[in-house]
Amino acid sequence: MGPLKHITKIMKISFYMVLIIVPILLMQINPSNAAEGKGVVYFAPVQDAVERGLEKFLERSITTAEENGADYLVLEIDTPGGLVEAAGNIAKIMRDSEVPIIAYVTKRALSAGAYISLNADQIVMKPSTTMGAAAVIDSQGNTAGKKAESAWLAEMKASAELNNRDPIYALAMADEDIVLEDLGVKKGELLTLDAKQAKKVGYAEAIVNNRNELLDHLELPDAEIREIELSFAENIARYITHPVVVPILLSIGSIGLVLELYSPGFGIPGMLGLGSLLLFFFGHMIAGLAGWESLILFILGIGLIIAEVFVPGGILGVGGILAVLIGIVLAGGSLGNILLSILIAMIATIVVSILFLKYFGYNGPLKKIILFDSTSNERGYISNVTRSELIGLTGRTLTPLRPSGTAVIGDDRYDVVTEGNYIGLNRPIKIVKTEGSRIIVREVEEVENQGGNQ
Repeated sequence: MGPLKHITKIMKISFYMVLIIVPILLMQINPSNAAEGKGVVYFAPVQDAVERGLEKFLERSITTAEENGADYLVLEIDTPGGLVEAAGNIAKIMRDSEVPIIAYVTKRALSAGAYISLNADQIVMKPSTTMGAAAVIDSQGNTAGKKAESAWLAEMKASAELNNRDPIYALAMADEDIVLEDLGVKKGELLTLDAKQAKKVGYAEAIVNNRNELLDHLELPDAEIREIELSFAENIARYITHPVVVPILLSIGSIGLVLELYSPGFGIPGMLGLGSLLLFFFGHMIAGLAGWESLILFILGIGLIIAEVFVPGGILGVGGILAVLIGIVLAGGSLGNILLSILIAMIATIVVSILFLKYFGYNGPLKKIILFDSTSNERGYISNVTRSELIGLTGRTLTPLRPSGTAVIGDDRYDVVTEGNYIGLNRPIKIVKTEGSRIIVREVEEVENQGGNQ
């Protein structure tokens, strides 16, 4: 009976294991209702400015959709545009995607947003939405140079042709010299399509009111909808890598650290400055723009600047500043934008520093090694004694004055100088002016000299 009980026990355990394992295996094979032919559609937001943080988020979104066998990835677009470089990288990621991508314009797809939409497999728009106005501009908001414009027009044309769309409309979005009479676009204007116009010229496959109608258009009315949300770190990265926020962070960082040098101890300005710069590096690292080498260079630079306080000489300070600047440039992504941001930060720091010194003075750690006192008259320092008490006294020349020489005034000898004229030996003179140690004399009549010596 012993062996029989043992066999029975094994069979029971095996039965329970089958009950547990089989459902798990079935779930792995068909983890969703996609097994029933309903499909899976992922939705990802493309909102606010297009920057490098968005690029990293969309890369993750496409990877997630691919790994989970999604039928479509829908980009819900509402953006005024942004960085051309970031838009170009996003377009490349979209073109390499194994999952069909739908650009779903929920409000506006302007500038870089229009370019991103053109790289999707389909464009679907809500009523009263717009797409276009895609002129390439520089960091100051001015039209970019001819070379940049030519490259951008080529990109817009290629993106339109990617899905067999007439490129003339894409070019008109970026080139104000193109005239489209049928759409009322005159020379000097950029094309912006509304939903109806976009569908008419083949730039939108459908106009829908909501997600349900979008799924009907995709012929997946019962598909499972899965949201891809921005993580907390990605939200920070998107905000910090914004072209407007970067110079603000760098300005706060540099101003805070400089003001800390003007104040004793380590207080709020230093913590605010250091925190702003670390936040800059954190956001750019999350966005994939900065590596550890840029952060290490920055920390090394700060260390060298601090060392300069204790080991003066200038070499450590200059090396520290260079290391900090190189670290920031390496983390900035776009060279032009980061150099402009650094320039803005430097100007802001210089202005604030001058105002701070003027109204509050200096009381920081450098006071121990730098002499800030000056030998001014206000502090009681006089470089030369002014012999004003000699003015009016008379005497005689001991040597000819050509125009300088020696004279006897009373019982004392003085080095004197005339007003420019020659005075001979043993001639009567009178002191008319003193400038520091310089005594200026003038020849007088013999009678006046005798009277002056009595």
